[in-house]
Amino acid sequence: MFKKILIANRGEIACRVIRTARKLGIATVAVHSDADRDAMHVRLADEAVHIGPSPSSQSYIVIDKILEAIRKTGADAVHPGYGFLSENAAFAEALEKEGVAFIGPPVKAIEAMGDKITSKKLAAKAGVSTVPGHIGLIEDADEAVRIASSIGFPVMIKASAGGGGKGMRIAWNEREAREGFQSSKNEAKNAFGDDRIFIEKFVTEPRHIEIQVLGDKHGNTLYLGERECSIQRRNQKVIEEAPSPFLDETTRRAMGEQAVALARAVGYHSAGTVEFIVDAERNFYFLEMNTRLQVEHPVTELVTDLDLVEQMIRVAAGEKLSFTQDEIKLEGWAIESRLYAEDPYRNFLPSIGRLTRYRPPEEGRQEGGTVIRNDTGVFEGGEISMYYDPMIAKLCAWGPDRASAVEAMAEALDAFEVEGIGHNLPFLSAVMQQERFREGRLTTAYIAEEFADGFQGVTPDEASAMKLAAVAVTVNQALQERASQISGTIGNHRRIVGHEWVTSLAEREFQMTSGVSADGAYVRFADERAISVDSDWVPGRTLATFNIDNQPMAVKVDLVGTGIRLRWRGIDVVARVRSPRVAELARLMPKKLPPDTSKMLLCPMPGVVTSITVKAGDTVEAGQSLAVVEAMKMENILRAEKRATVKRVAIAAGASLAVDELIMEFE
Repeated sequence: MFKKILIANRGEIACRVIRTARKLGIATVAVHSDADRDAMHVRLADEAVHIGPSPSSQSYIVIDKILEAIRKTGADAVHPGYGFLSENAAFAEALEKEGVAFIGPPVKAIEAMGDKITSKKLAAKAGVSTVPGHIGLIEDADEAVRIASSIGFPVMIKASAGGGGKGMRIAWNEREAREGFQSSKNEAKNAFGDDRIFIEKFVTEPRHIEIQVLGDKHGNTLYLGERECSIQRRNQKVIEEAPSPFLDETTRRAMGEQAVALARAVGYHSAGTVEFIVDAERNFYFLEMNTRLQVEHPVTELVTDLDLVEQMIRVAAGEKLSFTQDEIKLEGWAIESRLYAEDPYRNFLPSIGRLTRYRPPEEGRQEGGTVIRNDTGVFEGGEISMYYDPMIAKLCAWGPDRASAVEAMAEALDAFEVEGIGHNLPFLSAVMQQERFREGRLTTAYIAEEFADGFQGVTPDEASAMKLAAVAVTVNQALQERASQISGTIGNHRRIVGHEWVTSLAEREFQMTSGVSADGAYVRFADERAISVDSDWVPGRTLATFNIDNQPMAVKVDLVGTGIRLRWRGIDVVARVRSPRVAELARLMPKKLPPDTSKMLLCPMPGVVTSITVKAGDTVEAGQSLAVVEAMKMENILRAEKRATVKRVAIAAGASLAVDELIMEFE
C-alpha cells in the first residue's frame, strides 16, 4: 500500500480523497494556488505545497509544478480527483516516467476515451450503441452549419476534449450553430487547451443515465448500477440519484454489460463512468466515458456501501477487487443536490464572495432511518473565488425508497444555512416539492420546461402561507415579550403585549389571535381555524424548528427592519405582523417602486467582459448578442431582450465588472 498520496486537485474532491486516505492510514499532500492558501483541503492534508498564481492555467494544470511538488514531498502516488489533470494522458504518462503511481486508469485508456471522436469509434467497434452524428473534426463555423443542417436540427456541438458542460451548446437553427461553434471552441481552448469540435444529433426528450464501472489490473471489470443525471442546467448536472426511477432490470443489465465491454476494450482499470442518453422507449446511446471519479459518485457509494476512492487506491496499488458482479446489490435510494455559488433569481449567474454563514445539516443516520452526507471543501468565513468551479457542496440523502430519500433531502435543504453569496438552495428545495420530480418524470430539459421563465422563487399555497403566518406570529410574540421585560421601566407603565394580530405575507393577509391553552400555544385565524405551535426559537437564532400541528418545520428566520424573513421549502417571504390599528394605517402607505433599468444592460455577475459586439448608434434585434462576459470558466452571452438602438457603450472589452455595473444604454 502507498505511504503518501499527493492530491492534484482542490476543494471538495481533495477533501474527499484526504478523508479516505486518512481512514487507510496514508499520509496526504495538498497542492494550492494563491487563492487557495487558506482552503480547507490545505488545512486537512498532512503537508501542503504552493504551486503558483490563482488561475488554474498557472497552477493546478501545470504538470511540471505538480511533479515538482511530488519530488519535494516524496509522495509515491497521485490522486487527480476530477477536472484539471484527471483525464490528461500526458500527466499520467509523466507520473509513470517519474516512478509515481497514478490512481486512475492506464494512459492508453485515457487517450482513447478522452477524445470523444475516437471514443465513439471505439464504442461502435465494441458493440456499444452510439448517437448519430459527424465523427470528425470541424474546421470553421461555415462547415459547422453545413454539417448541422445535414444531420438535422437540433444538434449538440461539443468539444472533443470537453467535460463538465464546458464547450457544449445545443443549436436549433443555423444562427445558433454558428454562434455555438465559436463559443464552444473558445471555452474548450480556455478550459482544456484543445479547441477541436464535433457535432452529433441531439436526442429529444432524453434522459442522461450513466453506469459506474470498476476494474482492477487482473482482468476483473464490474458495473455498480446506474445514476440518473437528467436534471441539468447549461449541460451541468444539478441533481443526481441512484438508481434511476426509469430503468427496468433488463435495461440496467444491458447498459451495464455494454459499459463493461467498452472498459475491457480499452484495458480499463480503476473507477470510470460510461454515460448514455436514453430516450422515452429506453433505447440508449453511448455519450462518452469519463476516465476518472465522477462528481456524483457519492450516490453510488450510498446504495452499494462501497468507498470508490478506497477502491481506486487499492486497484492502483495492485490489489484485486474483493467482490464479484453477483455480490453487487443496490440497497435503498440516494439523491445528491449540488449546492452552487450562483444566483437562481438572476438566471443562475455566478456569485462570488465570502461565506458569512455556512452551516450544513447534521450528517449521519437520522431518527427516521435516513442518512445525510455532505461533501464540501469550504467553511464559514471562507471565500468563493472567481477562478474556479462554483460548486460549494454536494448534499446527499439516502432512504430505504425514493420517497423517503426525497423527503430527507427536502428536510436537509431546509436545515442548510448559507449566507454572504448568491446560491441555489431555494431552487433545489423547489425541485424537491414538484410533483413531476417526485413522480420521477425526468428529462435533460426538466429545468428549461419547469422553469421556462427562470426561477422566481416559490409562491406559498394557502396551507403553507398559514403555517408561515403562524411561525411569524410566534416569532413576533417572543420579540414583544422580550421587549416588555426591559429592566428599569416603571411598573405600571410596562408594555402590555397584545394577542390580536394582522399578518401579511406573499400578497396574503391573515387576521390572527395568539394564545395559550392547556395543550400549549396556538394561533387562531378569523375563520376559527386554529393551529398549534411549539418552537425552540429564541431571538438571535437564525434556524429553528417549529412544530405546527405536531409537524416539524425547519425554518430560517431573519429580522429585516420591522419584518420577519422566513425561508422554507424554497419559499422566501418577509412577513409583517402588526396590531389591527397599525395594519389599518399601513394599508394607506404608498408602495416604493424599483428604479427603471429597462434601457440599460447591466452586468449580471462579477466577471470579465471578453467582447462587445455592438457600438453606439447600432439598432439591435431581440435575441441579438450584445456582449460576452466570462466568469468561473464559463462564457455568458448577453442578448438584447427587445429591438432597440444603442445610445452609449460604457465600457470596453477586457474590463472587470461587478454585479449590476453598467455595460451599455439604449435610447
